Amino acid sequence: MDANMEAINRQTWKQRMKYYKRTPLSFVLFLLVCVSAVITVGVLAMLIGYILIRGIPNLNPSLFAWIYNTENVSMMPALINTILMVLLSLAIAAPAGIASAVYLVEYAKRGNRFVEVIRLTTETLQGIPSIVYGLFGALFFVKALDWGLSLLSGAFTLAIMILPLIMRTTEEALKSVPDSYREGSFGLGAGRVRTVFRIILPTAIPGILAGIILAIGRIVGESAALIFSAGTIAAVPESVFDSTRTLSVHMYCLYSEGLYTDQAAATAVILLLIVIAINWISNFVAKRITKG
Repeated sequence: MDANMEAINRQTWKQRMKYYKRTPLSFVLFLLVCVSAVITVGVLAMLIGYILIRGIPNLNPSLFAWIYNTENVSMMPALINTILMVLLSLAIAAPAGIASAVYLVEYAKRGNRFVEVIRLTTETLQGIPSIVYGLFGALFFVKALDWGLSLLSGAFTLAIMILPLIMRTTEEALKSVPDSYREGSFGLGAGRVRTVFRIILPTAIPGILAGIILAIGRIVGESAALIFSAGTIAAVPESVFDSTRTLSVHMYCLYSEGLYTDQAAATAVILLLIVIAINWISNFVAKRITKG
């Protein structure tokens, strides 16, 4: 069996080389694609390797103490705050983003100018730097609404920032569902609401989760917007109106002080592991839902 597969692979490779000899441009493009793939994987491997090599030796139990002080430089409060920030931001942005995408795809008339304006607006919002969102959060949530530097101000600021991302990815996921699914559901007598919630959304869940994964990654890695809206207090907030700092802000503060660079490198390892774990769990859930 292995010998047959090897012979087939050799024959396929020979045919491919003959094709490339006839079309040199295709061979050049093939080489460029291979080089790009190697560079991408190489950069990712170097980045992950550097973070692990630099940070793992600096991991110690004192970094996971419940209370932060200048002696242990604990990241545990920042870790808890990161989880709280992710949950609160997604609770605000995900329902609004998914509902907006459902309206644009399933209810709004195709070719509607209003829909095109909304899409253009969301694409524009995706390109705005995070520091601008931070300034908006500082002016509106912190000052105008008088919420102060708090978990709530930071969560609303991040929710506005990730809303276009969730909305656009959900919209593309809904568009990828074949129209035959909708027509079949309508033909069996189901209404539009039942079709959306029982047919369209379950089918589009992998794409929706992909958008949520990207949103979580942006929340976890965001620092500029949170410094202006949530503050830098290294403690678990007692209420949503208390100032707080996430892991990315914690790492920035340690590096900017110049006294705890080793602890900042260890924090980067935990941040990397969190992102990997979130991606793995989300992919696992998406596969289970798809199989189910």
